[in-house]
Amino acid sequence: MADLIEGRVWKYGDDVNTDVIFPGKYTYTITDPAEMAEHALEDLDPTFAERAQPGDVIVAGKNFGCGSSREQAAQCLVAKGIGAVIAESFGRIFYRNAINNALPAIICPAAAKALQAGDRVEVDLDAGMIRTETEVFSFSPFTGTVAEILDAGGLIPAVRQWVAPERAADLQKSEE
Repeated sequence: MADLIEGRVWKYGDDVNTDVIFPGKYTYTITDPAEMAEHALEDLDPTFAERAQPGDVIVAGKNFGCGSSREQAAQCLVAKGIGAVIAESFGRIFYRNAINNALPAIICPAAAKALQAGDRVEVDLDAGMIRTETEVFSFSPFTGTVAEILDAGGLIPAVRQWVAPERAADLQKSEE
């Protein structure tokens, strides 16, 4: 996980639900992360999947990721290369899915309100800082287990690091 994220802001409003982030019609037909990324936010912003670049940041209002517990909503954003999501608040299950998939979900209401689509932004995860050319915003840095999961690249890689090396090899074999 990169500690410094740099990219362009994609700005959305309140209550962006998981069906909008990854359309429900693809839930059981698309399993490849690269293909999921091609459909990220297509019902809300048809240009997003084509134009978003690795490191770009989604900024949203309240309750981002509300709705169903679809893990693909976080997975498609990770596969697209989105560096972080900054919001006033998150749907509880989306927040957990984001962390489990190594997508920093940052709660920073001041930044979520001030940042605009197209702004260039730098997010320093270690320092808990969001910077633009003219403003700096603070957020609580990730600590403890959440930081370990993000640093490892997700929950599964983190668990592999936490278990004994010989058990990690068994877990790897069982996934293949």
